[in-house]
Amino acid sequence: MKYVIDFAPVTTLPVVGSSDVFPVNRIYCVGRNYADHAREMGHDPDREPPFFFMKPADAIVLHDAAIPYPQMTKDLHHEIELVVAMGKGGSNIPVEKALEHVWGYGVGLDMTRRDLQGEAKKMGRPWEMGKAFDNSAPCTALLPVSKVGHPAKGAIWLKVNGKTTQTGDLSEMIWNVPETIAYLSGLITLKPGDLIYSGTPAGVGPVKAGDKLEGHVDGVGDLMVTYVK
Repeated sequence: MKYVIDFAPVTTLPVVGSSDVFPVNRIYCVGRNYADHAREMGHDPDREPPFFFMKPADAIVLHDAAIPYPQMTKDLHHEIELVVAMGKGGSNIPVEKALEHVWGYGVGLDMTRRDLQGEAKKMGRPWEMGKAFDNSAPCTALLPVSKVGHPAKGAIWLKVNGKTTQTGDLSEMIWNVPETIAYLSGLITLKPGDLIYSGTPAGVGPVKAGDKLEGHVDGVGDLMVTYVK
């Protein structure tokens, strides 16, 4: 048997301190998982059930990349996030067992075509094209749990051209990592290689061609990308 067309190779992320790579299966993103960000987006930050959207695995872009400014938008926004890399799958995973399924962590950006997302919301349409576009998921190399543990607190921030725009603390998540894994695994069966972008703190804002973005999560790493015309 052979494939009738050529297809893209498996998307992978590097692993810190190793020549091995982590194969990316699917990318799930948690929406409005920090109270201050929920408020800035015009929503009540009360602890309602989390919601999720997806990005394609090949939306991954590696650290220090020069990224073409995306087409069909005039309002690209940055959202800095802790990325959770799943090493084991499962469904209906109990909260107290959830971290046993995590392989490691990274730092990521959930890039958003805010104008496309906003227009889709107003029209009651799906807003994947505001989120799930090419190069919309920059991410660092991953740190295994054996090196980083399970970060539950620590600074998370983003700078644009050296100016701090987003600041927060991992402890401010409305739904923490084990709770997020448990809830998501009740909706779908998680699989090895899945990534979870765990939400962003307040301060999301516009990105222009020529801008340099620097993101950080304490103990996990630093991410830098530049947008070009």
